[in-house]
Amino acid sequence: MIPLIDLRRWRSGERASVAAETDSALRESGFLMISGHGVSIELRAAVRAAAKRFFELPAEQKDPYAAPVGGRGWIPIGKEANAFYGLEADVTRADLKESYTIGREHRTGVPAVDEAWFAPNVWPEQVPELARLCSEYARAIRTLYDELLEICAAALGLPDGWLIERSRNSPHTFNINRYPPLRETGKPLDGQYRVAPHTDWGILTILDREVGYGGLQIQTLDEQWIDAPHVEDSFTINIGDLMARWTGDRWRSTRHRVLPPPAESPGEELISLILFLEADVDTVIVPLPTPIGHRQDYPPVTAGDYLMERANAATVA
Repeated sequence: MIPLIDLRRWRSGERASVAAETDSALRESGFLMISGHGVSIELRAAVRAAAKRFFELPAEQKDPYAAPVGGRGWIPIGKEANAFYGLEADVTRADLKESYTIGREHRTGVPAVDEAWFAPNVWPEQVPELARLCSEYARAIRTLYDELLEICAAALGLPDGWLIERSRNSPHTFNINRYPPLRETGKPLDGQYRVAPHTDWGILTILDREVGYGGLQIQTLDEQWIDAPHVEDSFTINIGDLMARWTGDRWRSTRHRVLPPPAESPGEELISLILFLEADVDTVIVPLPTPIGHRQDYPPVTAGDYLMERANAATVA
């Protein structure tokens, strides 16, 4: 259901087959895994280690870095509640995670856009290496994003560079999510998760995750929840709502969740590295024409407006 695609095949000339496999995966599940991406496993381990040093600080030392969803800095446990689009999040069952959130270091030259979408990152003075490591990782993932956009363009029959041209000045959100152990959170409420069932908001998500009992699940077409597969040194990729709208639901923005901390392993603690990658914020998303897009009845939406609406809905006051 969720294939593993080795990017070295794309780079060596197997472009048609890789594009076809990508199209099939995103139609069926909205998810795929990629290997051969070239992003150092040592860099990922170093980012996790630095982030863990921050998360282990006392709350009073983390408080100065607190931020809302969509901001820059620390999002404490209980400050984010995910939900499906159009449904109100249950703030009494907020997500059982804490995050450090980082944005793209970029300037478009448009002051209003730069102020709203490319605010300076906030770095904890207690972990000075975090800034360098996260910046290096984000650069590597942006390079990978461009490559994945080219694969997506080929899968949709679009010209080379079509998607890249519409994302050169795009923001991204880099979340380092810590999923605390049960002994720290206490017993979850009924219906409470590390991340509640939701769809992602934007274009592509690139996830580097640790596996465990309280891990990622994906909802199938028949509305069953299944454990997401994992292959060592692979990334999990999924599309978000805006890409689904762009393709007229040819590709699925799939509901997924992260299970609550498990009673079977009360000490389980996981850290995920997640980049949510977007289109330029002034891009008007309308379904691609048939035969590329399957639905044509989505009203136009500006990417930045949609992302802001979803971030505001997920923030717990």
